[in-house]
Amino acid sequence: MDKLPAYHEPRHRVERPRKANAAFKSLLAAVLLATVSLTYLSANLGSREPATKIPINADKIINQCKALNVIPGPPSNFHQRTESDRFEAGTLPVLIRNATLWTGANDGKEVIKGDLLLANGLIKAVGEVESVQLKAYADLLTVDANGAWVTPGIIDVHSHMGADSAPELNGATDYNSFKGLTLPWMRVVDGINTHDEAYRLSISGGVTTANVLPGSADAIGGQAFTVKLRPTKERTTTSRLLEPPFSLNASASVLSDRPRWRQMKHACGENPSRVYDGTRMDTQWAFRQAYDTARKIKVSQDEYCAKALAGQWDGLGSFPEDLQWEALVDVLRGRVKVHNHCYEAVDLDNMVRLTHEFNFSIAAFHHAHETYLVPDLLKNAYGSPPAIALFATNARYKREAYRGSEFAPRILADNGLRVVMKSDHPVLDSRFLLNEAQQAHYYGLPENLALASVISNPAIVLGYDHRIGFLKKGYDADVVIWDSHPLQIGATPKQVYIDGIAQLKDPHTVQKPEALQEAPSTPDFDDEVKATLEYEGLPPLAPHKAKGDVIIFRGVNSLHVREGFSVKEVFNFDPGLKDEWTFVAFLEGELLCDGVREPDCLEELQSSQATTIDLLGGSISPALISYGSILALNDIDGEPSTNDGRIVDQLTSSNSGLLGKGPLIRAVDGLQFETRDALLGYKAGATVGVTAPFGGKFLKGLSTAFDTGASHKLAKGAIVQEVTAVHVSLLYSEGVPSISTQIAALRNLLNGGGEGDLGKYFSRVAKGDLPLVIDVQSADIMASLIQLKEEIDKHHKRVKFTFVGATEAHLLAKEIGEAGIGVILAPARPYPDQWRKKRFLPGPPLSADTSAVVLREHNVTVGLGIIEQWQSRNIRFDVGWTALDSSGRISKTEAIEFATGNLEKLLGIKKPNLDLVAVRGGSLHDFEGQVVGIISSRQGGVNLV
Repeated sequence: MDKLPAYHEPRHRVERPRKANAAFKSLLAAVLLATVSLTYLSANLGSREPATKIPINADKIINQCKALNVIPGPPSNFHQRTESDRFEAGTLPVLIRNATLWTGANDGKEVIKGDLLLANGLIKAVGEVESVQLKAYADLLTVDANGAWVTPGIIDVHSHMGADSAPELNGATDYNSFKGLTLPWMRVVDGINTHDEAYRLSISGGVTTANVLPGSADAIGGQAFTVKLRPTKERTTTSRLLEPPFSLNASASVLSDRPRWRQMKHACGENPSRVYDGTRMDTQWAFRQAYDTARKIKVSQDEYCAKALAGQWDGLGSFPEDLQWEALVDVLRGRVKVHNHCYEAVDLDNMVRLTHEFNFSIAAFHHAHETYLVPDLLKNAYGSPPAIALFATNARYKREAYRGSEFAPRILADNGLRVVMKSDHPVLDSRFLLNEAQQAHYYGLPENLALASVISNPAIVLGYDHRIGFLKKGYDADVVIWDSHPLQIGATPKQVYIDGIAQLKDPHTVQKPEALQEAPSTPDFDDEVKATLEYEGLPPLAPHKAKGDVIIFRGVNSLHVREGFSVKEVFNFDPGLKDEWTFVAFLEGELLCDGVREPDCLEELQSSQATTIDLLGGSISPALISYGSILALNDIDGEPSTNDGRIVDQLTSSNSGLLGKGPLIRAVDGLQFETRDALLGYKAGATVGVTAPFGGKFLKGLSTAFDTGASHKLAKGAIVQEVTAVHVSLLYSEGVPSISTQIAALRNLLNGGGEGDLGKYFSRVAKGDLPLVIDVQSADIMASLIQLKEEIDKHHKRVKFTFVGATEAHLLAKEIGEAGIGVILAPARPYPDQWRKKRFLPGPPLSADTSAVVLREHNVTVGLGIIEQWQSRNIRFDVGWTALDSSGRISKTEAIEFATGNLEKLLGIKKPNLDLVAVRGGSLHDFEGQVVGIISSRQGGVNLV
């Protein structure tokens, strides 16, 4: 039950001292008190003044004063424990045999082949487990890892899990207070919901611990709390907490030789300035004012204690303290880990100055998109340099994030700073936090540091590296067995243990290729790193054309090409067989010949003015399509002056003209070219974007297809197709009429009820000339739409419906397939943030099937989409991940079609995009290949990127 009887206190909540230890401390306090008393009596002998009256609670005051500046950490006997404070009785011991153990030791470089013994909630042995040790456990469970990688559990240093819950409902978002700029007394634990669906999901991604932070609406948002994700018998928030401060459940005077670490959230820059309609100057003054208040309390406490410890009891009074400010006072005493949401150099500089003004340390700067530009500033922070908690590629969503770089983790590590990758869950689904480390590794963070960035480094930053983050005897038994090397794309747990308890019931595993059992060989991005620093995060991204009409690519391992809306594999060699690598030649962007089908043509080409590019065992494959975001309508999402803006909602607008004879909004009219997200998408092989107007809650308008690498709308090939489809949204939103009202409006429009542009384009939809692309998540709404399509089809040609988002589409896969409706899964891996997504199919290890597999097996045309425009650069990885998750039921060629020809068919693009992508050193769809060129017949040549 949620509320336990008063006599029942879970053993892990408060670490109580042993009786002998408590008795000793009491005796010591008595001796000290007696000594102090004798001193005062001696000092007063011969004096006419009366002796000092010693307060009855003097021993308590002395103990409190002596404890004020004790730095938190584990008790001195912590590593002598034989049972975890979180151990659940009845948990059987586990022996994991034949594993490849990444221990976290030696800066993440130690890897051991051997066994791992878990018992009593602890790691009992690592590497070699002696048989005599095993005899102590009668009911030992043995798991053969068969050489699989085993790591400590993943730790998310920045999460809002439980405080911003899935699905989002009223009261499920409870992590920001709007009662003032500086609120160190707020505690996020008071808002952590135990029913968040994310606990289960994130565990399935190998996450075992999360630091739940308040939001960033305030300069000081309050106190954070670290939780283990596993469900507990008590079913309470408190029972999930890892080492909560003693004062949470008992008096602050609980006897212990050291207190526990506390966590606190700060935020600077745009967030608090926006919420409180202020400026950076206002925010920094609020910080200074709050810290000055805490400083004055600290000084008064120190002065009080100096007198108490000197025996000057006369007129001393009560210990000076203020419940509202005690946590910030503890920051000044070095007893709190400060987590600082902070982006730009100006804000980082402000905070570093603040640390010196008030003499406190910052544990980590979070988000911190410009930290890589100012490493020396960070090293100058008071105390020790803060760690940097980053996204891998999520950037440019507001001005503060505009200079964010994928190379930041590497640059910071090169400068000796501790790097942590984080999710900011649910901003990113923390189930896939490991993917942030994978991307950081791809862009240059060394293998050992990439793994450390989500395992040992966050443990160190949080102050829990005495018990989590490492495979070490005596540490918590939080362990993950992986199906491939953790830095390989799609790496998924086979099993997850938290406190020695297996978390995955009957996990569904995928047999991964042998090549994925080693870390990927990542590209050399030295030149890109140099340019990033030279241009302060904004290096030129525009492609430039290769010289010569004939371009020859040597060292090609595989070639896939487009044949209409399909993808064809021409050849695909074993990556390790260098002797089989061949060449492929292009003339003005058209495939001329290749070394498999026409090996002799190379001799003829060598005499021409040809440019040769060595792909070093790389590949050439079809370029991808980006759909689902507002790519090229917005440059910086959070900056209105850089965007096309929101369209008028035609179903709810008082402008009745738009409902009748008014025009349908065309995305092509608002396109912006050379946005950084579009160019980064182009450099990652997504050469065509499809975008619909932004902001309509029901009727969105007409989408357009464009070249993501074009310089402007009038450039050759910039507009691939002016109008591709009509778009509507059937997602519940506040202020919009009911779903049934929206379907009624749709029925009316499809039956000829519209006028002007509205009537013209819906008439084309009814005739099957244009697809109707519908944002929808719920299977119930999809069922109504299937019936609506059947109804319309009786009077017109076959209407083309495409469902987008479609989280619950797997429930109607048969009916969707029979109706001839296509589905664009956006995102490729679901997250149930809304009520109408709650019947989702999570995929391995929680389910054998994915939505892509189920839909494909029912003859549904499937596409892969994205949500935010920065994700365009990562579509390439979604393709490879989708194929791997299918257990061989979706081939790599089919998966490529999900992001190419299938999207074209589903979105109404009449002419296939024949662009090809040249990748050096690997594939477009793994963490080894680097895109070096876009081969485009539309552009008449090869663009080097």
